[in-house]
Amino acid sequence: MGFKKLLPLSAFLLISCNTLVAQQQPVFSEYNYNTLLLNPAHAGYYENSEFTLSNQSSYSGIDGAPSTFNATANLTLNNEHVGLGAGFLRDEIGVSTVTSAFASYAYKLYFGLQAAAPRFHNFNPNVISFGITAGVFNYNENLLELGISEDPNFQQNISGTIPTLGIGILFNRNNLYAGLSAPNLLGNSLAPDNAIAINTAAYAYAGYRIYTGVFDELEIKPNFLIRYESGAPLSVDLNAIVNYKNKIELGAGYRTSSAVNAIAGVYLFEHFRILYNYTMPLMSSPLPSTHGLVLSYRLGEGYTN
Repeated sequence: MGFKKLLPLSAFLLISCNTLVAQQQPVFSEYNYNTLLLNPAHAGYYENSEFTLSNQSSYSGIDGAPSTFNATANLTLNNEHVGLGAGFLRDEIGVSTVTSAFASYAYKLYFGLQAAAPRFHNFNPNVISFGITAGVFNYNENLLELGISEDPNFQQNISGTIPTLGIGILFNRNNLYAGLSAPNLLGNSLAPDNAIAINTAAYAYAGYRIYTGVFDELEIKPNFLIRYESGAPLSVDLNAIVNYKNKIELGAGYRTSSAVNAIAGVYLFEHFRILYNYTMPLMSSPLPSTHGLVLSYRLGEGYTN
């Protein structure tokens, strides 16, 4: 890696945090289209199982720029009350790399009939779901790669593997949905090295579906996400998504004092969904804009139901 390009991003990460950030801030596409990453209660929510791959990167040519890869499986079982999920995540920024894997379990309680929704749009149960997730979290920080010989804090690499445990709840009734989650309750209590400090985050999110058009072919979904993390400013994301007959989707979002997001997607061959996501930092952030792709495949009737 080029030292002159690598140092500014690495220095920003180490000076502003001086701790391990468990995962980069979730991007627009993750908490709107792959909620399992934030909330285990979403496991088995859909009528059919879904598999998702996503990648977020700056493609700027700058060494050390942030990059994220996620892979998840959201599994619906024969038992309608039980859902399973699993995922793999890899985040890179500067000389730091985070790799984690998890498995999720959710138990669902249904009340009333399925919510009324236009035939163009997805399965929409009236349900309360409770979830738990467990996994492992591996952190590597190659400080020696920076070549900073004058500072004793940079004279050895930092690495460690930590178990994780999280919980979540999801509520969906008619056009309203809301969720609360804490993906890692253990924090760094079981970390093998005092230099590893995980910033534990908690999430609250909600949204409302509005159907309009001559035949309710348009779905408009305003939604928000709140991220709370001890020692960090409260982060709020405000978003809106427009879906046309589960064929085309457009959306935009704003993160308080941080970034703006845009997303565009198409549904192909009933079972595939492809999304493009763009995030642009605001103000004087040293981090570059990022581009992302999300590919999802749903079994059964796919995205037609």
